[in-house]
Amino acid sequence: MQEPKTDLATWRPRLAALAAGSSGGDGAHDSTHLERVWHNAQLLLEQHPEADALVVMAACYLHDLVNLPKDDPERDQASRRSAKLARHQLAWMDFPPARLDAVAHAIEAHSFSANIAAESLEAKIVQDADRLDGLGAVGLARMFYIAGRMGSSLAHPDDPLGLEREYDDRRYALDHIMVKLARLPGMMQTSGGRALAEERLARLLDFRQEFAAEGGA
Repeated sequence: MQEPKTDLATWRPRLAALAAGSSGGDGAHDSTHLERVWHNAQLLLEQHPEADALVVMAACYLHDLVNLPKDDPERDQASRRSAKLARHQLAWMDFPPARLDAVAHAIEAHSFSANIAAESLEAKIVQDADRLDGLGAVGLARMFYIAGRMGSSLAHPDDPLGLEREYDDRRYALDHIMVKLARLPGMMQTSGGRALAEERLARLLDFRQEFAAEGGA
């Protein structure tokens, strides 16, 4: 029996086509998000040539096959459902069978809300690559986009920096930087991911101060 083709150039368009339309109209998790996650992963793969790039690429493109809104009560199940669906679809496409478990684990473990430990190097790279897209200029745009979809305000009108109140990122978009995004560099699984995350977070923290200054706080 002929071995399935495992080169990235062969699989990339097939994986992108499989993922097309899975965002459900969510512009923060559309095809451009998948491309950015794969781009981030390639930066990390340069430092980890021992990782299986095909597993990483497949997980990057298919990690949001099942995309539930941030405020959906079953949000923490989305990555498990994505992994299950990806395994089924990849098997149907004659993806290398020996790699299916690794792809499924990387997809399951990428999610912040699922709280599944990334145990393989490939899963760690995918998790870091996805979280990097929540930081920097793109992360800022995605943060406000998602907040708008949830009906959140931009920031607390009197105390945007949360100096004298509890943070509440369900109500105020700007609070999300301190509630979640500021924690991401410390949660990175790779040294390369941590360095990029710290650099991108610095931009968000600068923006936060500028926002408050322009608002008169």
